[in-house]
Amino acid sequence: MSINAHSDQVPLHRNQSKRPPQADYYFEADLGYQDHGWYGTMMNCLGSICGGLGMVPCLCCFPNPFKEVDQGHVGLVTRFGKFYKCVNPGLVKVNPLTETVHHIDIKMQLVEIPKQIIMTKDNVNVWIDSVIYWHIENPFRAEFGVSNVRKALAERTQTTLRHVLGAKTLQDCIENREAIAKEIQDITKPVAKQWGVKIESIMIKDLKLSAELQESVSAAAQAKRIGNAKVISAKAEVDSAKLMRAAADILSTPAAMQIRYLETMQNLAKGNGTRIVYLPSDAAEKASSGSGSSFGRMQAAAYQELSNPENFK
Repeated sequence: MSINAHSDQVPLHRNQSKRPPQADYYFEADLGYQDHGWYGTMMNCLGSICGGLGMVPCLCCFPNPFKEVDQGHVGLVTRFGKFYKCVNPGLVKVNPLTETVHHIDIKMQLVEIPKQIIMTKDNVNVWIDSVIYWHIENPFRAEFGVSNVRKALAERTQTTLRHVLGAKTLQDCIENREAIAKEIQDITKPVAKQWGVKIESIMIKDLKLSAELQESVSAAAQAKRIGNAKVISAKAEVDSAKLMRAAADILSTPAAMQIRYLETMQNLAKGNGTRIVYLPSDAAEKASSGSGSSFGRMQAAAYQELSNPENFK
């Protein structure tokens, strides 16, 4: 069992080892021949000599030509202030006198948009709190294309948020929060791409109303619930009245009256004491005339039941 388990784990380990921990950003700019004059040539030569001596651990007075680039970052190497190449994480050898490494963070980052008051389409002031998830996709543009990409992205999103929510009603802002965030992301994404940034998502964390407006919204919701309850109660009363009317129509038929009369007679026959039986005048006439109607037969059966002495024991 242990051998099979080990054999199942080996391919997984090999597949994981083949996956690069980070995308490859290495490239060199095609600058062609760069003539920096005698001063540039001299600095290059001195830098190469100092860097060569700095590689010896005991010679601490000379600068180390190797620079570290941490995982999750890339290095942009500039020579005499001009972009030269982009390097991946690890040790990078540079000329300590003429070349500089700029560290660029390419991990997923979060920017909290400052809270702001926005007036909706129906003239309601709301507090909006939102965040952006983004990462640098083009290190060259993010470093040399904009001075502060984080601040620029926050300001751009804040302006777009104010513009989009200003065209929505309060009800739309409350119910369609995700759709509004997606709309803001679609507007901001092309601009962010020009800065070398990819926006993964924009989320509206919170939407707050003033205390007076919250009370008004709560009162409106409560009034709506009460109104719905009254409508349901009224419909139930209407349905109940219809059923009672249908039952009354059924019970008012002659057959139903005869059944109720016979049930009453049967209940009287089961009790003790003196019994007084009231007969309708039309029923008495029908009984005395000896008609063969169903009502006469029912009355005769009732008289026979009352005259039987065993029913009074």
